[in-house]
Amino acid sequence: RQCSLQFKVGQTLPLNTWGPGTDCSESAVTDDTIPAVLQKLLCLGVPLQADDVFTTLDSSFPRGPDPRTSTRVLSGLAKKGSWDLTFLALSWHQMNNYEMNRYHYCAVIDACAKTSMWATALQLLGEMTCSGVEVDTVTVGAAISACEKGGEWENALQLFAVMTQNKIQASAITCSSAISACEKGGAW
Repeated sequence: RQCSLQFKVGQTLPLNTWGPGTDCSESAVTDDTIPAVLQKLLCLGVPLQADDVFTTLDSSFPRGPDPRTSTRVLSGLAKKGSWDLTFLALSWHQMNNYEMNRYHYCAVIDACAKTSMWATALQLLGEMTCSGVEVDTVTVGAAISACEKGGEWENALQLFAVMTQNKIQASAITCSSAISACEKGGAW
């Protein structure tokens, strides 16, 4: 079974989901590496080209990012609601065999949850287990939330059941997301 994200150089995603009002002028890029990288990525054109993302990351981190820097970049993109950029940045990490951990995956799954990209969230959750990356309450909770927002109550309940089977502690948030998914799906 294939466990890695598959993006080819030259592949296009349909849109770039940067926030309105993003300043893409040269003067907007600061000297601090993380904000500068985020700004460069958020200012890439539409449609978003995978090779543009990879080139930007290669030039920003010629020796590769350390895990904390990776988490900051992925989380920063997720906070901007840029699931596509976050997903491509994770793919870049994998293509370069950089260290991957639950925080990296969680950032991307969280971005998917914010944009109802439930299928991508489930794919990433599966990749985590396939790659031996620890799955935790927060990560599964984000995937449940993605299912809830995508109207996939059955998948949300399935994830909740898998949590309990694997002795992953459920939180109030995961319980609430699962219940909300059922409510939205009329499964009462």
